[in-house]
Amino acid sequence: MGVHESLELHELLMFKNICLTKSSTMSGLVQDEKLKNLLSKDVSKSKEQIQRLQEFITNRSEKS
Repeated sequence: MGVHESLELHELLMFKNICLTKSSTMSGLVQDEKLKNLLSKDVSKSKEQIQRLQEFITNRSEKS
């Protein structure tokens, strides 16, 4: 993997972490149950995506 691709992956990982933090924080503040449910689903999906990105980055680093 080139340097550019590696930087893009790290940027994407940082973005997903920010999204996770925002959704997690907002879910504690909202009153609407539908919105709270959507935010909860987003938190779960973001955690999965972050884990997959971290695994991918780790595996690519080990192979280099």
